[in-house]
Amino acid sequence: MMAKKLVSVTKEGLELPESEEEKKKYEEDKVKYEDLCKVMKDILDKKVQKVAVSNRLESSPCCIVTSEYGWSANMERIMKAQALRDSSTMGYMASKKHLEINPEHSIIRNLRDRIASDKDDKAAKDLIVLLYETSLLTSGFSLDEPQSHADRIFRMIKLGLDIGDDEEDAVTAGPSTSANDVKVEGADDDASRMEEVD
Repeated sequence: MMAKKLVSVTKEGLELPESEEEKKKYEEDKVKYEDLCKVMKDILDKKVQKVAVSNRLESSPCCIVTSEYGWSANMERIMKAQALRDSSTMGYMASKKHLEINPEHSIIRNLRDRIASDKDDKAAKDLIVLLYETSLLTSGFSLDEPQSHADRIFRMIKLGLDIGDDEEDAVTAGPSTSANDVKVEGADDDASRMEEVD
């Protein structure tokens, strides 16, 4: 009887049965998306160990997988909850994440085109970080900075609604109700009376 090795689908090194045609396409996609993977890695920097083309994804644009000996999402949550955790181990083990992208997904295809025409596209950079953070959440990890994630989502919503920065400034500079801005009726008269008494 032949022994079967169990492999976690959330870790790197997952080998799925592929036809020769699928293998050839996968190799072509790796070359085609090489520049995008490099730009994504530069933007995400130390958040991920590497960005690579995936052959495991069907409907998602990307996913987080951990290296063979890295912590799973559940193990990372357990370690973060420990009172006497070793911060150096935390940093090292938590950084063993890989982002895998789906070359068949419309978001990834469009992102590749945007990056090809402008590597410094601010919206594309925001989208890359958003994709990474959303993949973290769907893979069961927690976000270190949920507020910056929320801010990025709001910027994307404004972009989708075609709201410019000047419109936002007009809204925030509108009528204020802060204590310093409230004018009390007759306050000037009271002040002049006080001066007279002095």
